[in-house]
Amino acid sequence: LFAELEAAEARRDSAADVLASAEETLRTAELQARDFERLAGEAREARAAADARLVAAQERITETKARIHETLQCAPSELDEHLGELSPESSLSENDIEKKLERLAAERERLGSVNLRADEEAAEQEEALAKMIEERDDLIKAIARLREGIDELNTEGRQRLLAAFDVVNGHFSKLFVTLFGGGEAWLSLTESEDPLEAGLEVYARPTGKSLKPMSLLSGGEQALTATALIFAVFLSNPAPVCVLDEVDAPLDDFNVGRYCDVLDEMKRLTNTKFIAITHNAVTMSRMDRLFGVTMAEQGVSQLLSIELEGAEQLIAAE
Repeated sequence: LFAELEAAEARRDSAADVLASAEETLRTAELQARDFERLAGEAREARAAADARLVAAQERITETKARIHETLQCAPSELDEHLGELSPESSLSENDIEKKLERLAAERERLGSVNLRADEEAAEQEEALAKMIEERDDLIKAIARLREGIDELNTEGRQRLLAAFDVVNGHFSKLFVTLFGGGEAWLSLTESEDPLEAGLEVYARPTGKSLKPMSLLSGGEQALTATALIFAVFLSNPAPVCVLDEVDAPLDDFNVGRYCDVLDEMKRLTNTKFIAITHNAVTMSRMDRLFGVTMAEQGVSQLLSIELEGAEQLIAAE
């Protein structure tokens, strides 16, 4: 019995040791379980926070995509083409980017409100521009046609002017010789090779004198030379009526006779009616009809018209 009692006590001590070890293990396990529960709670809280951040990040991504599309009308993958110096590869710091964004936002605000009719107005302006370009092209073509017409007119004008000049110059030379009883005279184009822009100079050499421009002739010589030039123009292109106002005033009686001889020749060659305003008796005696004013009584004026040829016949009949 003592031996069995000792064996039982030994088993009891061994069981007590096992029990103590098991209780220690249990306490350790309980501590670990509490730690795991605490970690699990922290993990659940971290996961919940992460889920909240994920949802917020997704919302921000969605909002950012919407803003990108609203502002730049492009997808996020196409931002590199629009960001320029704000691209992710740039060396700008976060503060620089913030300042850049603030400055751009301020510039956008200064631009004012969005014009919703901008596209329509741009289309209208493009249409107006196209119309103006078309009108400009038409004007350029019209200017080219006008210049061609002007060149043609100038060419024809030069030809006709030179032809008329030669005709007038020929008549002038002949009439000068007739009026002065000799000598020579001609017309010359000066100051330009273009006949349309050139001036006209009259050179004359009365009999027994040197060649001079018309401005250096005496008053009577200038009058005869001018008369020859006028009559040369009339011979080139006769007019229905020619009025000669005191042309014979600076002439002596001999030159007045030549002047009247030229008038008779002009009357024979043309159908022009010559009206000579004069006080010279020689000129009046060579006219076909006289018109004047006489004062038969003091203070009483009377118009007078005399046909010299008819008067001569009346005198001869008496």
